[in-house]
Amino acid sequence: MSTASVSDGHTVSEKPVRIALLQMTSGIDPATNADMLRTAAAEAADGGASMLFAPEMAGLLDRDRARASHHVVDQDESPWAMAASDCARAFGLWIHAGSIPVPGPDGRWRNRNLVFAPDGSVAAHYDKQHLFDVDLPTGESWRESSAYAPGEDTVVTPTPLGLLGLTICYDLRFPALFAALSGAGAVAIAVPSAFTVPTGSAHWELMLRARAVENACFIIAPAQTGHHEDGRSTWGHSLVVDPWGDVLLDMGTKAGIDFATIDPKRVAEVRARIPVIAHRRPIPDPA
Repeated sequence: MSTASVSDGHTVSEKPVRIALLQMTSGIDPATNADMLRTAAAEAADGGASMLFAPEMAGLLDRDRARASHHVVDQDESPWAMAASDCARAFGLWIHAGSIPVPGPDGRWRNRNLVFAPDGSVAAHYDKQHLFDVDLPTGESWRESSAYAPGEDTVVTPTPLGLLGLTICYDLRFPALFAALSGAGAVAIAVPSAFTVPTGSAHWELMLRARAVENACFIIAPAQTGHHEDGRSTWGHSLVVDPWGDVLLDMGTKAGIDFATIDPKRVAEVRARIPVIAHRRPIPDPA
C-alpha cells in the first residue's frame, strides 16, 4: 500500500479507502450475533471494503448480568472474536470488531474492543476507560461500574487508513482522550457505541462532529440500533464524520451495513488549514 505523510510525520494511505459499518440490533445469544457478523463481512467484502467496523457490545448485549455471565469468556473463547478472526482471514478484511465483555480484575468484566488484521490475528485491543454511571430523566438508570472495571491504556494501531485511535461509547464525552489519540498520530478514531435514545437524540451527532473538528481527524462511529432482546432501546445513526466536521454517512435506524470512502489525505489538508494539533499547549491549573 502506497503511503503519504501528514504534518506530524505519520503515514497515511495515498489512496481513498472504502470502509463498511455494521449497524446492529445485537441480542443475548453470542452465536446469533456472530452469524450477523459473518453475513456482514461477506457483504463488506463484496462491496469492496478494506475494513469493517462493528458497534459496542456487538457480540453480546444483555443487561441481565446473571444471564450474561454464562457468556462472558476470555476473548480467545468468544464466539464473536472467533467469527471476527475467521472472517478477517477468509475475506482479507481488517475488522474492527466493536466490543465484547471479557473477564477482568476484582471479579468485574472489561468492555473490550478487538481489531483483527487480514491474517486473523488480533492487531490491537482496547478496554473502555470511562464507565456509564448515570440516571436519565426518562427513569433509565445505568451503573456500568458495578459490573465493569475501567481500562488503563490509550491505544492507536496501524490500519489501512493510517493510525486508528480506539475508544468506546461513553468515552465520547471526554475530549482529553481524543486529544491524546490525535496527538499520538491518529488520523481516524473509532467510536463503537450503544447510545441510549435520550442521550443519542440530544448529543450523539453533536459530540461526534465536535470530536472530528477538535482533532482534525475522521470519526467512525458504528452503533447499536432499535429494540433489543434485553429490553433496552438504542439510538442507531451510525456516523462517519470527516476532519472538517462534515457527515459522510448517517445510517439512520435500520440494522445492516453501509459504506463510506475515507480519503486520509483530507486530514493533512484540514490540519494545514487550521493546525489545531500543532497549536496545542499545556494547560496550567487555574490560579
